[in-house]
Amino acid sequence: MKEPKKIKTEKLRAGFSLIELLIVIVILAGLVAVVAPGLMDSANQAKRDTVCLKMNDLKKRLDMFKLDNGVYPETEEGFEALMSNPDADKYPNYRAKPYLKKLPKDSWKTPFVYLKQGSEVEIISFAADRKEGGEENALDILFSDCNK
Repeated sequence: MKEPKKIKTEKLRAGFSLIELLIVIVILAGLVAVVAPGLMDSANQAKRDTVCLKMNDLKKRLDMFKLDNGVYPETEEGFEALMSNPDADKYPNYRAKPYLKKLPKDSWKTPFVYLKQGSEVEIISFAADRKEGGEENALDILFSDCNK
């Protein structure tokens, strides 16, 4: 006895149909649409957290500079004052080794901004848009806001 129907069915089931493939693609696209935004938010938050850690390190180095010299560097002297003494007369107690070997950059490869405001300092990252201002993920990151 022959079983032609069984052979015919096996031949038809050898691969996926176009409709089955389309259904799988639609399901995968739906999963990506649901999961991807959460992953992107986590990546952006990790970058912002890293910026705060780098700012904290810079602030500690600025504090060491102030401890040795009595004041923070002027805004115009910036972070470069941590790499070499900008004025030997003004900062006679500057360390023999610099406070900083290389200027750090934020998570978006942009230099930090240094501002001296009276006796306090502010460190700023312009974040993802690399310019002042911004909203959401492009919102500027201020050191004074990092510890809140």
